[in-house]
Amino acid sequence: MDRIKEVIRNIFMIPELRRRVFFTLGLLAAFRLGCHVPVPGINVLAIQEMIKEMETEGGKIFGLISIFSGGAIANLSLFSLGIMPYISASIIFQLLIKIVPQFEALAKEGPSGHRKISQYTRYATIPICMIQGWVMIKAMEQYQGGTLVVNPSFGWEITALMAFLAGTMMVMWIGEQISEHGIGNGASIIIMAGIIARMPVAAGELWMGRDQTGFFTIFILAAVYISMVIAIVYTTQAQRRITIQHARHTRGRRVYGGQRHYLPLRVNQAGVMPVIFASSLMVLPDILARVTHWDTLREVFGSQGFWFSLTYVAMVYFFSYFWTALFFQPIEMANNLKEYGSFVPGIRPGRRTAEYLEFIMNRVTLAGATFLCFVALLPDLLSQALGVQRIVTSFLGGTGILIVVGVGLDMMQKVESHLLMRQYEGFMKKGRIRGRR
Repeated sequence: MDRIKEVIRNIFMIPELRRRVFFTLGLLAAFRLGCHVPVPGINVLAIQEMIKEMETEGGKIFGLISIFSGGAIANLSLFSLGIMPYISASIIFQLLIKIVPQFEALAKEGPSGHRKISQYTRYATIPICMIQGWVMIKAMEQYQGGTLVVNPSFGWEITALMAFLAGTMMVMWIGEQISEHGIGNGASIIIMAGIIARMPVAAGELWMGRDQTGFFTIFILAAVYISMVIAIVYTTQAQRRITIQHARHTRGRRVYGGQRHYLPLRVNQAGVMPVIFASSLMVLPDILARVTHWDTLREVFGSQGFWFSLTYVAMVYFFSYFWTALFFQPIEMANNLKEYGSFVPGIRPGRRTAEYLEFIMNRVTLAGATFLCFVALLPDLLSQALGVQRIVTSFLGGTGILIVVGVGLDMMQKVESHLLMRQYEGFMKKGRIRGRR
């Protein structure tokens, strides 16, 4: 405890770091304020009834949207779409950089190329936001015969669409300002803030039903939550280190090189992206069943059905390997090692090194994908086993806890780098926060 107090005191002793912390907190407060400003023309009294229906019948859809909107969807506020359109555009351009040669060349230009890609991402956010906003507007008008909208008309639709677009642009600006002048990645911090803001609601639901749930069940939930945080931190920081030997060069009587280093390969190379992709696609059968009134499809892909879980796990595995294959290039890495005179002991440079790195990465990715599947399915398993509402167990697994822990570790590393740069001790007494073997 004294160690934490000392670190916090050191943070506020550095003027630049103190300014970044207050800047980040101020923009997060503005974001949370905007989450409570409803769109004009909405019947506020009908919102709570709609939310209860969505939680019971469409838990997967509502849970995913709530994560990315920070709970703003519950108030149908200006920030209902949140940072989700911007994230969708960012993912699209990250894929285009690896697929389209023109974007790949633009990314290699340095800061100027990254600024152009960021500008294109902002432009792409606008149509994505308008499409998602229009779908939400139509859903609001059709809800129980239009009781959610006070005066549905074409004029109101345009007003609501512009309100959603303005809210998304504001959230995008807040995220970029946090990334530039604050601490950590702004978009990720906004999502984390929204998830944390929903935790008191889940805790309140659990406490109100403590007589039915039982204190033993609450103790089990708390123990599982702490265990999951520790497991996610350990897995996120875990690395498979490949030994790299530098070739020796003799110049006269002196010998240069010959040092041995390690090439770290993260166990969870894809991060939280496979769970996000799989969750986004798995809500499509439910939407299709609602639109077409296909009850069989809805029963097969129910939120707690066997086929839903099986398909969900298969998609997490697929996207884990797909995302890793996009951003981990063993051939390029092997060529770079060969160019700088480095090699893996016992492995020939060039093609054999690339095959060895790919062999190791495939097996490391299998372990990371298996852990992601376990975390993603844990809320449903606990909800069935303990008889607790899913709004409570959703914080014990799934996308939410992965984002919170991952962003928290990233922020800690950024703060620690500022402290160590000014000769202050970081969060750890010995060394920095590093990956584990």
